[in-house]
Amino acid sequence: MPRTSRVLGILALVISFTACGAPPSKEMNQAQGAIDSARAAGADRYAAAELSAAVDSLQRSELAVTQNDYRLALSLAFESRERAQAAAKAAGENRAKARGDAERVVAEGNAQLTRARERLSEPEVARLPRRVLAGARADIDAAAKSLQEARAALAADDYPSAITLTNTLDARIQAAMSALEPAAALDVARKRR
Repeated sequence: MPRTSRVLGILALVISFTACGAPPSKEMNQAQGAIDSARAAGADRYAAAELSAAVDSLQRSELAVTQNDYRLALSLAFESRERAQAAAKAAGENRAKARGDAERVVAEGNAQLTRARERLSEPEVARLPRRVLAGARADIDAAAKSLQEARAALAADDYPSAITLTNTLDARIQAAMSALEPAAALDVARKRR
């Protein structure tokens, strides 16, 4: 029995040395493929931290190979692949959320712009002096241009830019409408006299 145990032990030792006697090229290639897939899924933009961790693990795996530590290289290659797969999944989720957020803010901006244009066409506002209306119309036109750029960014799947372009719409439209209110109130007061 002891002889059989010794033979099995030696056989296991030989197998483990043979298994770790070469760089884990296949596993490292799989990790690189997972990183490439994560990048294609938008991880560089929507899951940058996770992607960076996957790249770092692969680089450490390559370093372990240069130091002939193939076990560590194998472990790091597996880690890199798992992190890259997690980055791809996170990128998909984050991208979907960003798209939803961008669609929402563009729709809200469109509704605000529509209300502002309707307000400009109301009879009591339309009768205001040109100089009063000119500033409000210029602000509304600038907001419309930003909204158009946001729609183009949304169509190009550039959700962060679409959100950024619409962030200031509400304030600009409100400022334009607020500038009209005192003049409109003054006009109404004059008519009552």
